[in-house]
Formats: sequence, C-alpha cells, structure tokens
Amino acid sequence: MTAQTLSLTLTSPEATCRFAARLGARLAPGDVLLLQGEIGAGKTHFARCLIQALLPVPEDVPSPTFTLVQTYDTGSCEIWHADLYRLGHVDEVAELGLTEAFETAISLVEWPDRLGPERPVTALTLTFQPGPDDDARVLTLGWCDPRWDALPGALAA
Repeated sequence: MTAQTLSLTLTSPEATCRFAARLGARLAPGDVLLLQGEIGAGKTHFARCLIQALLPVPEDVPSPTFTLVQTYDTGSCEIWHADLYRLGHVDEVAELGLTEAFETAISLVEWPDRLGPERPVTALTLTFQPGPDDDARVLTLGWCDPRWDALPGALAA
C-alpha cells in the first residue's frame, strides 16, 4: 500500500468544525481516525465538532483526558473518543475495549503513538499543526488504505 497525504489550512475554529462535519458524514463503523498534534493543536476541538455533527440530539462532549474513553450513540453506530495521553502501557488499549471498537464503531484516538502495535493500518491519520494565524491550523491527512483514496475529491465537493 502506498502512503497518500492531503494538507489543508483550516482558517478558524468554525472552519475546523465545518471540515469535521463533512468528514464525519463519510464515516462508517470500523473507521478509525488517529488525531496527532501537540497539546492545544486542535485535536479535541476537531473531535468534539465531528461527534456533535453525528449525534441525533446535541449533548455535552467532554474531553476524555481523565476518563480515557467517552462513547456516544448516533442511533446508527457508536462513536468512541479516546485520549491516550495518560495511558500507562500499550496493554491498556485492549483493556479499554479499543481494539474491539476499531472493528465496530467510529473511533477517534488522540495521542495514537500510545497504541504501539495496536495501531490500525487502515486508519486515517490527521496531524494538526499551528497555522499562519492564531486561530488557524494546518491539517495533514495521511493514509495507506485505499478506502480513503476518494477522500480528497469528496471533501472538495
């Protein structure tokens, strides 16, 4: 599988939410998004916007920094939002139920470097970096699985 990338500049938090909603509409159970970037890069904001866009009734979407995992029911599938920053050992990934969620839910994983060998090869990686302005972010999407090959055209539409 050949690695593919796509880079975008999201000019504001609102632009990040619009992008998250467009991407979220294309997700299905078994899709895994790996959210990379330094603290404050916009990972949780992006995840919160994507989750809110898929929920049938708006609800609070807290950061899972302390709980490690938050789950949400969209009516058609579950969304798992994990923040692995505080994960002590890679064995805890299975204990949290994440490996099962990778197969049955839409999974959003912050700090995916903590996954070690449990990192799904079919995942879409989103790397957040500071943009040219304070509120802007440069987002680089990366993937190897052909499932994501139509993404650039679909997101541009």
